[in-house]
Amino acid sequence: MTVAKNRADRVMLYDISWEQFENLLKDLGEHRVARLAYDRTTLEIMTPLPEREHYKEVISDLVKEIADVLDLDYESYGSTTWKRESRMAGLESDNCFYFQNEATVRGRLDLDLRQDPPPDLGLEIDVTSKSLNRFPIYARLGVPELWCYDSGELKIYHLQDGEYIESENSLIFPTLAIRDLPKLIEQNRADGRRAIRRAVRKWVKIELPNQLNS
Repeated sequence: MTVAKNRADRVMLYDISWEQFENLLKDLGEHRVARLAYDRTTLEIMTPLPEREHYKEVISDLVKEIADVLDLDYESYGSTTWKRESRMAGLESDNCFYFQNEATVRGRLDLDLRQDPPPDLGLEIDVTSKSLNRFPIYARLGVPELWCYDSGELKIYHLQDGEYIESENSLIFPTLAIRDLPKLIEQNRADGRRAIRRAVRKWVKIELPNQLNS
């Protein structure tokens, strides 16, 4: 029996088979607003809130700005549906990036986790607490690093032995104090997106010599 638990911005469904999950993805189509997360037989359907979308876009832009300053190649796949039937895991992150495995997926539009590497970085915005814990899903998909933003704080997690451990530093940008990004965002938010991006580019250029000389 399927049981539904509702909130204003999400629906929780229980006892959902993998086949039902796949069929729902097909029925909803690729251009839907709602995002899904599937953990074994539990399914969450979430409608993004404006605040969540704002920080998703801002932080995603900053990842790209930092990569450009550092001259790092990357691929960004947005809220792609990542899934592995053998692990009963599927989700759509707020954004995801390839860095270490960028050359492997460069220009690809047909990624399949049964044969391709997972994203190197997943981004989750938790403006309101999610009903379904996504850490076990990401872990079974094998995503090495997560950034989780919530209430003005950015936390970094690394996958170790099947579990996520909070870390001070990013595997992607190890020389930068990535957890300082929310402070830079808030300091420049009133001046707009371009001001935030300029501030972060300046911050990276200042931080790098300091790191090299320390």
